[in-house]
Amino acid sequence: MSPDLPARPGQTEAEVLTPSLILDLGALERNVTRMGRLASEAGIGHRSHGKMHRSVDVQLLQQRLGGACGVCCQKVSEAEAFVAGGIADLLVTNQVRQPAMVDRLARLAGAARVAVCVDDPASVAELSEAATRHGSEIGVFVEMDVGQGRCGVATDAEVVDLARAAAQAPGLRFDGLQAYHGGMQHLPSAEARRETARGVADRVRRAKAALAEAGLPCPTVTGGGTGSWHEDAASGAFDEVQAGSYAFMDADYGRVPGARSARLDAEWENALFVLASVLSVKPGRAILDAGLKSMSGESGPPTVFGRKFEVVNLSDEHTVLADPANALKVGDRLRLIPGHCDPTCNLHDAYVCLRDGRVEALWPVSARGRSW
Repeated sequence: MSPDLPARPGQTEAEVLTPSLILDLGALERNVTRMGRLASEAGIGHRSHGKMHRSVDVQLLQQRLGGACGVCCQKVSEAEAFVAGGIADLLVTNQVRQPAMVDRLARLAGAARVAVCVDDPASVAELSEAATRHGSEIGVFVEMDVGQGRCGVATDAEVVDLARAAAQAPGLRFDGLQAYHGGMQHLPSAEARRETARGVADRVRRAKAALAEAGLPCPTVTGGGTGSWHEDAASGAFDEVQAGSYAFMDADYGRVPGARSARLDAEWENALFVLASVLSVKPGRAILDAGLKSMSGESGPPTVFGRKFEVVNLSDEHTVLADPANALKVGDRLRLIPGHCDPTCNLHDAYVCLRDGRVEALWPVSARGRSW
């Protein structure tokens, strides 16, 4: 076994060093295949969100089994890692304003189909200058603030002005609208999510009508996520959705009401876990060897997969479980479902990929730490 890796192919799950980030390949493949089928049935494209897994191998699986049309990224360096791994169609669903990163994005656009979001006329000018200098073409999506309260423009007039600027700028092409409402993804009420989704769709329709009146075609409207993709697809306002966490699931998303069930983790299988070992037992509690250095805690503590143990404390190196029956012993292994998959994946160098309890492969977290 390499000293830098927790496992090697052929080992059993019991031999994997802990704490480790593990993938249940069967569950992952079923999730990806199902999303591909559902998106196809809904008549909508799926651009899987790479910020969740930051893995070339996972993205290639999503394209092969799920028909994903490309990948979303949040950072240029993240996009560079995907292009290096053979991904040919990328959308940076964020603003890129640092001159050095604008330059790198323009260079990257010479090797793949690349698009980026804008919400400022100055950004259009910066992208155009860089693309012209490198002899490349960058796609531009005008980002709308549809309720997230983050990046994006607020009015139809701003949408039209930015779209026109992008369509006329050398080295750029106007690709459409980005309309993502992140806060909608985790609304605890299914009806509240449907109502919010209706508002987002209405906002998109008004913007598209304004573009049409200005004589500007809108090739693509993209947005949506794991919590809202079904409503977004059904609205008819979107051309593609950007679901990411559906592939792995996490504890926070698992609690969200689904389109057809009381919880999303009844619609999508848990495929991602932090494998942990019991390293100490005390009366009424057990201490595991995985803490905040192995999984994020900002969306709540992990849950224990398939077992009814309550997490009572989460610190840098440890998770403490309530164990009133003293059922656990030193050396026992548990699969923990992290509260939030995205930042958890970014804490690890590799996924230990398991099939039927045996290590099939190790996949690098290709864009780990690429946050600039």
